[in-house]
Amino acid sequence: MHPNFLAALRPLLLSATLCIGVFHLTQANAATPTQALHALFNQAWERDLQDNPLAATYYGETRLNARWPEVSRANDERIERDNKKVLADLEKIARSALPANEQLNYDLFKKQYQERLAVVPFRTQSYDISAREGIQTANEVIELMPFANGADYEVWLQRMQALPRYIDQTILMLRQAALEKRTQPRVLMERVVPQLAMQIVSSAEQSPFFERFKQYPATIPVAEQKRLTARASALIMDSIIPAYQRFDTFFQKEYLPACRTSVGIWDTPDGDAYYQNRVAAFTTTNLTPEQIHAIGLQEVERIRGEMQSVMTEVGFSGTRQEFFAKLRSDPQFYFTNPDDLFRAYVVTAKLIEPELPKLFNKLYRTPFGVRAIPMTSAPNTTTAYYSGPSIDGQRAGYYYVNLYRPEVRPKYEIEVLTVHEAAPGHHLQIALAQEQGELPTFRRFAHYTAFIEGWGLYSERLGFELGLYKDPYSHFGQLTYDMWRAVRLVVDTGIHAKHWTREQAIDYFKDNAPKTETDIINEVDRYIGWPGQALAYKIGQRKILALRSEAEKTLGKKFDIRAFHAAVLENGALPLDVLEQKIHQWVKRQ
Repeated sequence: MHPNFLAALRPLLLSATLCIGVFHLTQANAATPTQALHALFNQAWERDLQDNPLAATYYGETRLNARWPEVSRANDERIERDNKKVLADLEKIARSALPANEQLNYDLFKKQYQERLAVVPFRTQSYDISAREGIQTANEVIELMPFANGADYEVWLQRMQALPRYIDQTILMLRQAALEKRTQPRVLMERVVPQLAMQIVSSAEQSPFFERFKQYPATIPVAEQKRLTARASALIMDSIIPAYQRFDTFFQKEYLPACRTSVGIWDTPDGDAYYQNRVAAFTTTNLTPEQIHAIGLQEVERIRGEMQSVMTEVGFSGTRQEFFAKLRSDPQFYFTNPDDLFRAYVVTAKLIEPELPKLFNKLYRTPFGVRAIPMTSAPNTTTAYYSGPSIDGQRAGYYYVNLYRPEVRPKYEIEVLTVHEAAPGHHLQIALAQEQGELPTFRRFAHYTAFIEGWGLYSERLGFELGLYKDPYSHFGQLTYDMWRAVRLVVDTGIHAKHWTREQAIDYFKDNAPKTETDIINEVDRYIGWPGQALAYKIGQRKILALRSEAEKTLGKKFDIRAFHAAVLENGALPLDVLEQKIHQWVKRQ
C-alpha cells in the first residue's frame, strides 16, 4: 500500500468505518436495528473523513481536498471521546435482532473500535514520521488529487496555503513526543534531513509543490494558467519554504538530538506492551513475538532448501553467499536506464492479465496503471507499492515502481513483484472488494493487513499457475521474495522484542536473501520505524495456503481453484479467524 498515506490512514487501518452512502437515518428515527446500524456506519465514516482529510483524498472523497489533518493533543483527546461514543451508540443496537450477515458487520465494527481505543495510551501519532513518510513528503498528495480544470488547481492552492499551519502543528507534536521520549530512532531520522533539503529550494520552480504547475490541461485558458502559476510561486516562496525552514531548524536542533540511539520500540514508554498491541493488530492473531520469531526461523530454513535446488539447477557449485554475490553484481541482471526498467514492469503486468481467468471466475472492472515512485521518497522507500482506486471510480489503481538507481533493481524480481502489487495481488483483491456492491460499504473498504498483504504474498505463489517463473533466475526471484517475508518475521521480532541492533538485522537479512544492499537497508529501516506491520505478510499467506490445502484434501476432485478464490475474496478483507470460519462454511456447502 501507498506508504506516504499510510501514516494518515493509520487511525483508519484498524477501523471498519470506511463506508459511504446516502443513508441519512439517525439512530433515533431508524425504523429497524439494521437501519440504525447502517446509520451509525455512515455517521462514523463522515466523522473519520472530517478528522482525516488525507485519508479522504486517498479514498477519492474530493470535497475535503483543500485541508490537512488537525495535529494536536486536544484533537486526539476529542477523537478518543468520539470513538467511545460510537461504541456506546453501537451497544444501544440489539445485536440479537439483526440477521446473521448484519451480526458479522456489528462484530467487526465493534472489534475495530475497541482496537482504536486500546492503542490510545501508546500515543501512536508520536511516531508518524519516518524515512518513508511524513511532513517532509507532503507534496506527494498530488499523486491522488485531480488536476482536470482550474477549480482543481484552486483546491490545491488552498491546500498549499494551509500547509504552514500543518507544519507548525507537527513541530509542536514532535516536540511533545520528544519530551515523552516517544521518538523514532536517530538513525532513521538522519535520513529525513536530505528529504527536507529537497523542500528548501531557491526558486519556486524547484519545489516539489510546483510540479502540477509546470504543465496544464489544454482546457485551462493561458491567462488563467499564468494567474495560477503566479499564485503558486508566491505561496511556495512566501509561505511553504519558510515553513519548511522552521521545521528543518527545529528538526536538526531539537528533535534529532532528542531521538533515541536504540532501534527497537521496546526502548520507549510501555514499548513491550505497544509492540504486543501492534503484533495482534497487524496479524489479527493471538501469536506472541516469540512464537512468530520461531515461525520465521522455520520458514527461513525451508526456503533455504528450495533455493539450493535452484542453484543446483543452474549449475552453480559455490556457496549460497557466493550465489547471492553473483546476483547482486552481475550486470546481466540489471537495467542501466530507468525507462527500460519501467517498460519491463508495464509489459510484465500486461502479459499477466490475460492469464487470470485460469484462476478466477470474477475479475475487476476498475483498471490499474503503472507509475514511477516520486523522487522525494524514492531513495528511502521500497521497490514498489500499490495505491488503490478512488471510491467514485474516477481514479484507477496504480502500481508504483521505484526507478531510483535502476542498477540495483534486479530483472529477476520483476515477475514476482508484479503479481504481488498488481494482479492477481493487491489490485485484483482491493478492486474486487470495492466493487462488491452487495456488501456494506465499510466492508468493501476494510483494511486488515494480514488479509491484504497475506493475499499479496499468496499471489506470488500463483505465478507458477499463471505460467511465470519459467526462467530459473525468475524462480529464484520468487524464492527471494518468499524468503524476504520469512526474514521479516525474524528481524521484526528480533529488533522490537529481542533487542537486536540494526546491524544484526541487516546482517541476518543479507545472509538469507540476495536482495541488494540498498533494498535491505531500506527494508530494515522500514521495520524499525513501523513495528509489527512486516509480520502480516507471511502470517496471512500461511493461513490462506493452509485453508487451500485443507479444502483440497477435503473436497478432492470437487475442489475448484476458481471457486476457492471466489470464496476467499467475496467478503472483502477479513480478520484471519473470520476468514477461516468463512472457508470452512464454504467447504461444507461444497
